[in-house]
Amino acid sequence: MLNNKKIWQTLAIIAFVIIGCAFLSQTLTSSKTLYEYAQENQELAYGEMEEETTENIIATSETADEILPTESSSEEEESYSDRFIYTEGFFYEPIADEVKERIMGISYPAEGSTEITLEELAYLNVLYNDFEGSIQTGELICNQYIALDLLEIFEELYRNGYQFEEISLIDKYGGDDTLSMEHNNTSCFNYRIVDGTDHLSKHAYGLAIDINPFYNPYVVYNKDGSGETYISPQGSEAYADRSKDFPYKIDENDLCYKLFIEHGFTWGGNWNSSK
Repeated sequence: MLNNKKIWQTLAIIAFVIIGCAFLSQTLTSSKTLYEYAQENQELAYGEMEEETTENIIATSETADEILPTESSSEEEESYSDRFIYTEGFFYEPIADEVKERIMGISYPAEGSTEITLEELAYLNVLYNDFEGSIQTGELICNQYIALDLLEIFEELYRNGYQFEEISLIDKYGGDDTLSMEHNNTSCFNYRIVDGTDHLSKHAYGLAIDINPFYNPYVVYNKDGSGETYISPQGSEAYADRSKDFPYKIDENDLCYKLFIEHGFTWGGNWNSSK
């Protein structure tokens, strides 16, 4: 057992060592704490690190501005704030500037008054199965009033493998409804009048949609019911006889017909003087 004198000598030595270490650390680090000194001399403090680890630390500290969200990324997120996503691949949103540039002066008048504003329309992104069975991305413009209905319908058709040849904005065809139909393009909005009349089509309000129109053509009959007087588009005459069976024909047994009727749409096939 140590006597009192030896105890005091031991304590004095310990105190001297503590004071000496503190003085030395202060001198070596130029008034920095040991933690600060270790951060600036990591190899001395922690030993050599792998190159990849060092790069990660540099990226985290010296280039943080490149990693953290910037003002532009915040603006990009804000641009999608009005987007409604139904399911993956199916969404609608207001008409963006890029879309306006594509449709202005084509499907939407560049000048003069219209009976519908761009703010009343919606841009839709949908997925669909093409005639080869491949998955494609389609786009539509419609009245905001039916935007959710169309998303629900097209998502259901997609899940059931229903096939479309093409779903593109009619602007791809210069706003030419006949040309779009000749290419069997499924489309909705087009600010136009009904053929042979002076009144606006339901398409002008974004409230009508043509589905695989080459195989489901527009047919006008004689008033006496003796036969057709007009079939559009050209080349689709073989599909005007709806008593025949052929692919992509819409009738009352067709899933497309059933879904649209369930959502409150009317079907051109039920019209009298035209179909």
